[in-house]
Amino acid sequence: MAVNKVLLIGNVGRDPEVRYINNETRVANFTLATTDRGFTTRAGVVVPEKTEWHNIVLWRGLAEIAEKYVRKGSKVFIEGKITNRSYEDKTGIKRYITEILAENLELLDRKQSSQDGGSSYNEQVPPPVNDNSYQQPAYSVPVQDTEYIAEPEENSDLPF
Repeated sequence: MAVNKVLLIGNVGRDPEVRYINNETRVANFTLATTDRGFTTRAGVVVPEKTEWHNIVLWRGLAEIAEKYVRKGSKVFIEGKITNRSYEDKTGIKRYITEILAENLELLDRKQSSQDGGSSYNEQVPPPVNDNSYQQPAYSVPVQDTEYIAEPEENSDLPF
């Protein structure tokens, strides 16, 4: 059995680029940045912050939501799967690209209320949206009731 599942929380790097295929099927693309915090080990080694960039692809209803509500800098949760494809660029060189095909999109931004200065959810933001247009697998993954938590070793370089 194989599983291809990606869960990302990050900031949108550019406004979604939306186009139509066959004048009716909407597809949106944008980049998403996820960042691992930097830290210093007990031995004094500085591990710098690291940002990864992901190419996100949304189809149909998810693309419509992205077009209406997602902007550069938005914080979003993406659930999907990793896909790889290749294409030939203008000079005839074969290029490869890894993308995240989104199956779920959640908008995580909070909008400041101008009246009370407090924080509240943007009422124009829709609820989480699932794209169920893809074929669901005919199997399920069993969930175990036990949880294993590894204890770090005494001489570990972990930051906690």
